[in-house]
Amino acid sequence: MKLKHFNSVRTNNFNDDLLIQKISGLWQEASSRLTNPEIIIYGVYHEYESNYKGNYTLSIAVEDNNSEPSLEIPDNATYEIFKVDTTNENGVVNTWKKIWELEDQGTLKRAYTYDFEKYVPNGEIEIHIAIK
Repeated sequence: MKLKHFNSVRTNNFNDDLLIQKISGLWQEASSRLTNPEIIIYGVYHEYESNYKGNYTLSIAVEDNNSEPSLEIPDNATYEIFKVDTTNENGVVNTWKKIWELEDQGTLKRAYTYDFEKYVPNGEIEIHIAIK
């Protein structure tokens, strides 16, 4: 999948005191540049240091066939897809907690290559986790 990358931030879910500010600032900056409400938006997690407890990069990107891709997710990856409960304002966070719990239980074998949140114009959100 070829994406047009807007911006990125490097962070850690567990030991970065500025986590919330970094991620919300990243989304605010990207949303100010997104003018087409019909476009699919991606939050791409990559450049993992280790597992979900280590550092990673979060990039905001969109599908754009009219420009050179600046972020490319391999087409041959296998993903487990988690649908987010969008009726709950903490749906995305709750889904990530479920993913981490499944990993800790050994029932989700993550590849730690490229994972992404997919935001569809109709309001649906999916989290795609690369698996081994």
